[in-house]
Amino acid sequence: MAGAIIENMSTKKLVIMGVILLLFQAVAFVVGGLMAPGTTTPIQYMATKCVDTTKYRQESKWFMPWGPNQCDKIRNFDEAMAKKIEANNIVFAVHIPLPENEMSPWFQFMLVILQFDIAFKMDNQIEDGAIATIDVGLAYRDDTVSDWTEMAHSFEQRKLSCKLTTAKTFENEGHYYDCDPLPFMELGSVSHKYYLLNIRLPVNERKKVNVGIGEIKDINLVSIHQNGGFTKVWFAMKTFLTLSILIIMIWYWRRITLMRRPPVLLEKVILALGISMTFINIPVEWFSVGFNWTWMLLFGDIRQGIFYSMLLSFWIIFCGEHLMDQTARNRFSIYWKQVGPIVFGSFCLFIFDMCERGVQLTNPFYSIWASDVGTELAMAFIIVAGICACLYFLFLCFMVFQVFRNISGKRTSLPAMSKARRLHYEGLIFRFKFLMLVTLTCAAMTVIFFIISQVNEGHWHWGDYTVQVNSAFFTGIYGMWNLYVFAIMFLYAPSHKRYGDEQSSGDTGANSGEEIQLTTTITHVDGPTEIYKMTGKEAQE
Repeated sequence: MAGAIIENMSTKKLVIMGVILLLFQAVAFVVGGLMAPGTTTPIQYMATKCVDTTKYRQESKWFMPWGPNQCDKIRNFDEAMAKKIEANNIVFAVHIPLPENEMSPWFQFMLVILQFDIAFKMDNQIEDGAIATIDVGLAYRDDTVSDWTEMAHSFEQRKLSCKLTTAKTFENEGHYYDCDPLPFMELGSVSHKYYLLNIRLPVNERKKVNVGIGEIKDINLVSIHQNGGFTKVWFAMKTFLTLSILIIMIWYWRRITLMRRPPVLLEKVILALGISMTFINIPVEWFSVGFNWTWMLLFGDIRQGIFYSMLLSFWIIFCGEHLMDQTARNRFSIYWKQVGPIVFGSFCLFIFDMCERGVQLTNPFYSIWASDVGTELAMAFIIVAGICACLYFLFLCFMVFQVFRNISGKRTSLPAMSKARRLHYEGLIFRFKFLMLVTLTCAAMTVIFFIISQVNEGHWHWGDYTVQVNSAFFTGIYGMWNLYVFAIMFLYAPSHKRYGDEQSSGDTGANSGEEIQLTTTITHVDGPTEIYKMTGKEAQE
């Protein structure tokens, strides 16, 4: 790679640029922490027990828990037994959102968690490996007077994981089991104002359906959606960053095309990194506000996977191109052993995502974790991806070790080198150490802020201000990796400044007539290594 801007940039200019990037980084955290609300809002619902009084079940009939057309309700199952109402005629109804509220497309997604309230009884205990069969329907409407339109209907099974904290005796009857929450539903868009869930727990003793699941008293749901205020801030930030990365990417590639040589592998990889960052930045989410695009969550996962795969590949190739071991490089095929685990691990995660969110495009109640086979399959994909990540980490550590070992060897021989060769190796060493420092800083900040966002209560009070830590984490880390890619493309773009001008200005008398050279090894696909000699006047190929 020819001399980069970072090698010719004065210390003063480099410091100024670093300060400017840090200011933008601070703005990214402030935008999320002080301007945006929390990222998500959880809302808890308790299902209303409605009675289906029709003799024959009507699929088009929906039961409303409140309002002018509310259903016939019962308070508890003791009342149902007194009125001789069968379990198959009880419908658990949940209206989303709560009364006097509306859902909005700005909420982007909706995740629903289910939890059973199950009482202990000696003659009706939860059996080991008990599975609850759920007959669930989802409907929507956009005003309070229209009929409900069915959106999805499914028979789902969820394995119960409950434990009783007291002894199983007659004296403890009525105590509630401690049951784990169950994944229930996920919508990739919230394009309607009102949603209605009707849940049945059909009982069939002959087929062992919903037998041995204990005495269910109530069903609780928790819906989680993205805050509309955070969505607007997020969209605005993505729009600004898209333009910024697109401009620097065009500028970067223009400088490469002005060089009198074809682009080398490292320059191509940096461009690919910029393209992947632009791809994840493009704010196509603006269209999801007006269109019912249920695939946006899956599309977002794919975009993130492409970017992180490209970022990991960039680190491998960057280390390889700075090994200074005289090995013929500048070919992507050389790095297949290191990049292979990245591609394979990303593919495993993509298959895992398709098995879950891909199916949820047609059935929002599907969960790959609901069955033993699905759980084992999901764990297999995750374990394989984890193994690939470990292999990648070992490869990367090995390559970084090789580079630093070579750096140590070159440093001892730098004084004996010619001025042009010494400048070349000093530039390589500085470029590599600078990127390693910045990369480690970004990775450390990502881990630190992730831990903070997980262990804190979601916000901090700072005087009269409330800092939303989770929002600051999302906007700050997202802005940080954009600034990282921006800095890489700017600082590692080819420099048009002639090597040796400043260094030789003070000793032109001693070096008069001497050709100032910079040797840059460029290995082409066909194998031979060419030497580019840069004189004080013009670069000749």
